[in-house]
Amino acid sequence: MSDQIIEDMEFYLRYVAGGVKDKGREILENYEITPPQFVALQWVSDEMGITIGTISSKMHLAHSTTTDMIDRLEKLGVVERKKDETDRRVVRVYILPEGEKVIREVIDKRRAYLKDLFHEVDEEELQEFRTLMKHVYEKMSKLTN
Repeated sequence: MSDQIIEDMEFYLRYVAGGVKDKGREILENYEITPPQFVALQWVSDEMGITIGTISSKMHLAHSTTTDMIDRLEKLGVVERKKDETDRRVVRVYILPEGEKVIREVIDKRRAYLKDLFHEVDEEELQEFRTLMKHVYEKMSKLTN
């Protein structure tokens, strides 16, 4: 594999990821949730009963910053905190139906954006692209876990 191919791939991945991220931020302007809050909300949705410490680690944020973020999400009515049933010192965060609704709406809009981007690409190329993206995702997952 040539250095030029790697250079081109880095460039395109950076700009495509940035463009999708920008579109996501644009979509979030219709909600009272900031992009970092949305990321935290997704973690809470993915791992029911997640702790603030785990969210902090996953988002590379200070515990106090994450606590403030969860406070705001709780005030918006999208998450709730509950003490752990076996260890009352542990507080867990759970998503509420309104939080699931926000995630669903934002992701649906992002998918519509991607559908518009790819509407002129033929099905076979899309299948190949998806397979390659899945392979890259799986490789990254192995390297980061």
